[in-house]
Amino acid sequence: MNDTAQNPNLEPENIEEELNVEEMVESNTPESDPLVEMARERDDMRDKMMRALAEAENTRKRAEKAQQDTSKFAIAGFAKDMLGIADNLRRAIDAIPEDQREDNKVLLEGVEATERMMLSSFEKQGIQKIAPTEGKFDPNFHEVMFEAEVPGKQNGEIFQLLEAGYVLNGRLLRPARVGVAKSSANPNEHQVDTEV
Repeated sequence: MNDTAQNPNLEPENIEEELNVEEMVESNTPESDPLVEMARERDDMRDKMMRALAEAENTRKRAEKAQQDTSKFAIAGFAKDMLGIADNLRRAIDAIPEDQREDNKVLLEGVEATERMMLSSFEKQGIQKIAPTEGKFDPNFHEVMFEAEVPGKQNGEIFQLLEAGYVLNGRLLRPARVGVAKSSANPNEHQVDTEV
């Protein structure tokens, strides 16, 4: 049904004007077309919305991770304070000479039981002891206290434990303090030829 049948007052002039408007819309360049402009704005708004949603999701994930880290590592300060106590319990056990261990058996068993309970509590809280007496030096978990030439050991190999280290849920609380072997300096190894 055309417009003239619905509206008898519509004159042929007005019909031509409507056709001219359609021709103008068709002849518009893409830059000035209102539909193209609205599509661009829509795409721009969609892009901004997607970026905002992604940023919100990233913020949520960061907050969740921070909360998990806080709960996992909240006891780090307390744990560091307890490491000295664990060290002193071990020193007390090691301080009793072999020939006096039988005479001090009850005391020794009490201190050993206390140390076991403390280490068990550490493990329940995610604290693990690092006590290497051999193997390769790892700067992420060990601290070199001294180096010495040791027959049968390669350069950088641990040969003595001075103090145990500890990690809390994979994060280092205190490095294990160790002695590390160094290779003997062979004078012929790095000799520089100075003759011309």
